[in-house]
Amino acid sequence: MVTPVRPYELTGEELLQRLDEMVAVTFSDLSSQFVLLPRGPAFLSYDEFRDGYEALRMATRGFTTLIPDSCWTALRQNARAFIVLRTILGVSPPEWQDLTNEEIGSKLPSNTARSIDGRAKRDQYYFASLTALTEQRVTDMLETACKLLAITPEPAPEGLVHRLDKFDTVDGAASIRHAAQQHVPYAVLLYERFLGRPYASHRDAVSELVGDVMESAIEVQLQTARIPFRKTGRAERVPGFDQAPDFFIPDEIAPAVIIEAKITGDDGTARDKVARILRLAHMRDEKEANGEPAYQVIACIDGRGFGVRQQDCRDLLKATKGKLFTANTLGDLIKFTDLARFAPS
Repeated sequence: MVTPVRPYELTGEELLQRLDEMVAVTFSDLSSQFVLLPRGPAFLSYDEFRDGYEALRMATRGFTTLIPDSCWTALRQNARAFIVLRTILGVSPPEWQDLTNEEIGSKLPSNTARSIDGRAKRDQYYFASLTALTEQRVTDMLETACKLLAITPEPAPEGLVHRLDKFDTVDGAASIRHAAQQHVPYAVLLYERFLGRPYASHRDAVSELVGDVMESAIEVQLQTARIPFRKTGRAERVPGFDQAPDFFIPDEIAPAVIIEAKITGDDGTARDKVARILRLAHMRDEKEANGEPAYQVIACIDGRGFGVRQQDCRDLLKATKGKLFTANTLGDLIKFTDLARFAPS
């Protein structure tokens, strides 16, 4: 199989002559990035989730005594039981908090449930030692959950569906006991629900980390080649730049190379990143026109969001003078750019 020529291998004149061909090559290199996600600090493996499930099942005697006291027994043994109970309800942490206000009149401060939920994911023993105030808030949430799961949901009005009209909650606690006892792999079902539209809830939780996948890969390339660089922080302000790029090489005082990196499945986010790269290229061109030292602009992109508009890709290729890389071509990053100048032999 013949390896296609990539845009960063061409001269400026060749790039312009073969621009549409290079757009097609770049599009073919883009990957959806749906199959790989950052784990993040709060990701629960199935084994961890199942341990929480077993703690809740045992403490409630197979869900026959689903009351706050038995739930507390489970939580103190394994904090992930809190996540399991929320998953049985089939709600998000903020929704559980709202239900607690509606059902028992306990109005919790904003983000209380989200904070408790996150701590329970990260620390198996989180509920072993709490302040009296937090313990009361958790008790209120447990009381709400047990109250809702003990009853059969009322028929929903025409055109609506009740959130508890699910296989394991449609008949109240009896449904839960049936799911847990009648050879249904209930823990597996709950774990899939917890992940949500396979991994959707986790994807939402780590959305800010998705872009870091590309940035981390670039860091590995630079560190392996022993190239000095400065990585900027999120929304960091750097003098002389409207928006700081993700990487300066060797530094922001006298940059010779700047790198913008982004992975996105959203074409709107992709257009925003394209606009940033075009602005950096315009600043470079102004420096060159004024006889000032300029820098090379490199773009490292991936995700289907960048594969929507051909004109955006044309603009990127021209703005970066072909120095456009994807996750599939990142291995060529140093060899075909000015980064090679900073790699010790």
